Amino acid sequence: MPSHLLKIKTLDTFSFHSITEKVQSFIRDGNIKEGLLVVSGQHTTTALIVNEMEERLLMDIKRWLFHLAPAGIGYMHDDLHLRKNIPADEPRNAHAHLQALLLGNSVSIPVVDGRLAIGNYQDIIFVELDGPRERNVTLTLLIGV
Repeated sequence: MPSHLLKIKTLDTFSFHSITEKVQSFIRDGNIKEGLLVVSGQHTTTALIVNEMEERLLMDIKRWLFHLAPAGIGYMHDDLHLRKNIPADEPRNAHAHLQALLLGNSVSIPVVDGRLAIGNYQDIIFVELDGPRERNVTLTLLIGV
């Protein structure tokens, strides 16, 4: 079981989702003892981070992102009438693309003795920046036994 696809259904425009337990289940079910696991998002308006899943910190992260890349300030990507071959329901989401660039789209995590080698307060967090949608995250074991 060198790879696996996680499906995540988000319910809000912006949200945080701990996927740590799902990733650990992949490790356990695959009987993976050692290795390097890459967790990678398949979307340009989502992000993956390793951080503390603490409510007030998450509020700070959201505030920081919306300060650096606020919605609706005249991004060229949002000039939908100038873009070709886009769906009728295309969102104005340039801010979500820019926020994703700030956070990143993948994390690499060591697996040691059959467990994710992350700290006590660390979670693997999927960040929805342009939902709600069904999203995909790929888990790929690069090196391992």
